[in-house]
Amino acid sequence: MSDLSEELGLLVRDIGEAGVAEMACSPGLAAAVDQHVAALRDLLPDTGPESLMGYLEGFADEAFQRGWWPDSTRDWEFIRIVAVCWLMRQTAAE
Repeated sequence: MSDLSEELGLLVRDIGEAGVAEMACSPGLAAAVDQHVAALRDLLPDTGPESLMGYLEGFADEAFQRGWWPDSTRDWEFIRIVAVCWLMRQTAAE
């Protein structure tokens, strides 16, 4: 497994899944994620799992190259990752 694949797994688990769970008790986070979900649906012609993972891989790679790293802040990147994971969960349930 490459370093980026390992990092993606950590992002999905530690940020994405945790953020999706946190949305239940955080209306502000839920609203922000909803805005990102709408933007992703406009941006991506396909929101299937493979397309979303491809987007997340490119997004994460670009963010890491800019020096971003996940920490305890609820920054734009954090919310975008949660939105991608929320969409992945929704498409898996369909």
